[in-house]
Amino acid sequence: MRSILFYILLLAATAIYAQDGNSGTVSGKVLNASTDNILENVHIVNLSQVIGTITNREGDFTIQAKVNDTLYFTYIGYKPLQVRVTNDWIKFGSVKIQMTELGIALEEVVVADVQLTGYLEIDAKRIPVYNNYRYSISGLGSGYEGGSKQPGAVNKVLGAIFNPADFLYNIFSKRSKELRKLRKMKKDDEIRNLLETKFDRATLMALLQVERMDIDEILRNCNYSIDFIRFANDLQILDAISECYEEYKVLDRK
Repeated sequence: MRSILFYILLLAATAIYAQDGNSGTVSGKVLNASTDNILENVHIVNLSQVIGTITNREGDFTIQAKVNDTLYFTYIGYKPLQVRVTNDWIKFGSVKIQMTELGIALEEVVVADVQLTGYLEIDAKRIPVYNNYRYSISGLGSGYEGGSKQPGAVNKVLGAIFNPADFLYNIFSKRSKELRKLRKMKKDDEIRNLLETKFDRATLMALLQVERMDIDEILRNCNYSIDFIRFANDLQILDAISECYEEYKVLDRK
């Protein structure tokens, strides 16, 4: 009896040790791949656990992770990098992560011709302003962006109410696992700070495991305007998708 109990305790201790060996934190130093210069304020996001951090002045970072988690490194002017956490990384400690600079080619910028007179009151009226208004209809719990504040915008809103929700069912039901990360993403300060400065959707695509066209299509089917889809930062896009997903879950339960 004692020998059986001994083996049970031994197996339990082995399982606990193995579990601890596969989880915890990982650390490292982020460098420029060409020059080995230290990169400060690089954003690191654990895509599996939806938590983030940044490198310090020495390029060092520490983040919670376990084996097979994927870490996403992003830095302005550098190619984003995804790194899988391995047993050796957790076992042996800090590693060096090298990021590659992007070749930046500036495209020609065309400035619209706006004739200015030098008088503020007159010039302010000549500069075009694009406003999109988000409508909320009592009892429906949904918002609709009709675009400009014109009589036709109301018709667009009313038409959107009766559009079928098939696309949202297909998108959200297939990616429910990834979309459940939305609440975690919104609560993590480092991820929010990162998304607030980005407009390329790359981090959102990595976190949600979707393509850029999927993000745009989700927003269109959630009745967001073309201007919002084109010009909103990634944090605003995250909040918009999150709002739409919460509305979808209510609709799905009904």
